[in-house]
Amino acid sequence: MAFRLPVRRIASARVRCLSSQPATASNLSRNVQESISRDASLPNPDPSEDSPSATLINQHSKFMLATYARPPPVFVRGEGSYLWDLENRKYLDFTAGIAVNALGHSDPGLAKIIADQAQTLWHASNLYYNPWTGALSQLLVEKTLESGALHDAATVFVCNSGSEANEAAIKFARKVGKVLDPAGAKHEFVSFYNSFHGRTMGSLSATPNPKYQQPFAPMVPGFRYGTYNDVEAIKDLVTENTCGVIVEPIQGEGGVNVASDEFLVALAKRCRDVGAVLVYDEIQCGLSRTGELWAHGHLPKEAHPDVLTTAKALGNGFPIGAAIVNSRVSEKMKIGDHGTTFGGNPMACRLAHYVVSQLSDPKLQEDVVSKSKIFRERFKSIREQFPDLVTEVRGKGLILGLQLTQDPSSIVKAARERGLLVITCGTNTLRFVPPLTIGEDEIQSGLDILEEAIAATR
Repeated sequence: MAFRLPVRRIASARVRCLSSQPATASNLSRNVQESISRDASLPNPDPSEDSPSATLINQHSKFMLATYARPPPVFVRGEGSYLWDLENRKYLDFTAGIAVNALGHSDPGLAKIIADQAQTLWHASNLYYNPWTGALSQLLVEKTLESGALHDAATVFVCNSGSEANEAAIKFARKVGKVLDPAGAKHEFVSFYNSFHGRTMGSLSATPNPKYQQPFAPMVPGFRYGTYNDVEAIKDLVTENTCGVIVEPIQGEGGVNVASDEFLVALAKRCRDVGAVLVYDEIQCGLSRTGELWAHGHLPKEAHPDVLTTAKALGNGFPIGAAIVNSRVSEKMKIGDHGTTFGGNPMACRLAHYVVSQLSDPKLQEDVVSKSKIFRERFKSIREQFPDLVTEVRGKGLILGLQLTQDPSSIVKAARERGLLVITCGTNTLRFVPPLTIGEDEIQSGLDILEEAIAATR
């Protein structure tokens, strides 16, 4: 996979050739000899401690607030389904920036728009109109209606991220609750275990994972948590005091768990019965990642949400988020109730307008379904090869999870050092969220590497 692959093969061949010769003494330590032999056998060994990558990391990391445990490669370029690091190693990307780069890296259309808009207008604030906030809002509403999802979509709030979109949804639900019950009892907000809705305090309070919540406790008051796909528990969970419910049709961070149609239909019905706002968080699973524009699009109208949140793929890497709402919600929001400084800026909105136009293409959506079948067929083969390791395949379209019986970290590293990027989620789950534009041959090549990586760690 690496540009230097031929050189490495020559080096590897030399190692094999030398091994057939009589052993000679070496002044290199055993660890150094093992390191040389190992690197010669791998296409993309992680950068060494004396590499340009390590030098750059050591220079910069002391100034960066520690939030992520990152592997050694430093990525400097991307194109299509591939990334290149500082040492010019080439990697096939099955992560797409965590389901962000749906159109792949460095999409030419987006590059052209950025260059043009950068010379036109970046930002003027929401104190004034610009051509692109309204154009994007109109496109999102129209494409949503055409797709058969959120059948009464009416208006859009544009912001900067998924967490902000979910914060807006929580505030919208609280406002609806205030209007319906001025006394304030209708303020409780429901979410589900294994969900992930963001890291700001409202969205974090809706993310019942001790790993994320405990360092910042106490959470915002009024949040209740239920069990995903537990239909029987809905009635007691969602009550007359519930102002809103947020749920992911497919839990991404939680392990690629798919909500059953029965669960979502029952949840929607209960929300209607008690006057609660239903929010579908499709930040990771939406925008054609399942093969339809929105993951809930196949559901009957009575199971549609009042609010639909999106981000990630919406900007293909440029910061933007949005909440699409129906008139039941929008008519209760008044000027001054909510706002944003940067949200809806013309640069982000023009880019997102292009992205939505591309991702709503029926041919792209058909291709997502076809590519998903390739993944599933190969996953079936991998499961047969490693029955004690792989227990389940979950997901839809190109948001897929491979459930393992052990920590996948060693597999992730082995795949990376062979030129494939994969990530994890939930508990012992490998997550696959490649660009939607990935080629079928690239999928096969990547899964070949995955098999090699698994075998190498057994």
